[in-house]
Amino acid sequence: MSAQAPVVVHPDGELLARATAARFLLALIDAQSVSTPVHVALTGGSILVDTLRAVAADPLRDAVDWTAVHVWWGDERFVPAGDAERNDRDAVDALLGGLPLRPENVHAVPGPDAVTDVDAAARAYTEELARHAAPGEAVPELAVVLLGMGPDGHVASLFPGRPTLGDESLGALAEHDSPKPPPERVSLTLPTLSSAHQVWLIVSGEGKAPAVAAALAGTSLAEADGGTGDGESVPAGRVQARGRTLWLVDLAATSALP
Repeated sequence: MSAQAPVVVHPDGELLARATAARFLLALIDAQSVSTPVHVALTGGSILVDTLRAVAADPLRDAVDWTAVHVWWGDERFVPAGDAERNDRDAVDALLGGLPLRPENVHAVPGPDAVTDVDAAARAYTEELARHAAPGEAVPELAVVLLGMGPDGHVASLFPGRPTLGDESLGALAEHDSPKPPPERVSLTLPTLSSAHQVWLIVSGEGKAPAVAAALAGTSLAEADGGTGDGESVPAGRVQARGRTLWLVDLAATSALP
């Protein structure tokens, strides 16, 4: 992550969620003024769910033509549809279930109730992305990707030190051994995330502060803490949107910045 990536700091997590919700709705309205349909990608995590709830409560949501919005997931746990572990379950409960989205425009990652294994799920999602891409492209143009970040600096299901970080393809990949349970997941690849017009990294809490500092400095967590590392930035520090990469954080998440 370049040190020039803008960082917008809000006083606390509640205001971060509300401000990000308004920003998201405005981004959709602006995108729809240029072309439709508009594609966005979401991930899980408590601050992301809070943001989706804030979108649901914002009157500006009525200015968006939701019938022309496609929703994708940056990552998903390989568990059956409807399972409480799934990111899409949280998103439906917080926001999507109350919007006039077309069912075929909500692109869930298949689980073990639909495909044989996590590799088949990643292949199916890659094929689904390609079906909605422009001619000659592998993935649709994502207007905005909303990314949370873990305390280790992971984004989507791209974890530090995992070989999946080196996947240079456009589409989705299978993670077989996630450091966080459940171990099997499907994630968009780093090049897919970085192909988006905008990527917003939304981070709340003092526990994430060291990873924020490492990502902005382009280092590992160990190096950001004065130790030695492998020279690789945490995954969050490696996302570079095609257009604009933006950090949206609360004050506590900045406590390790110089």
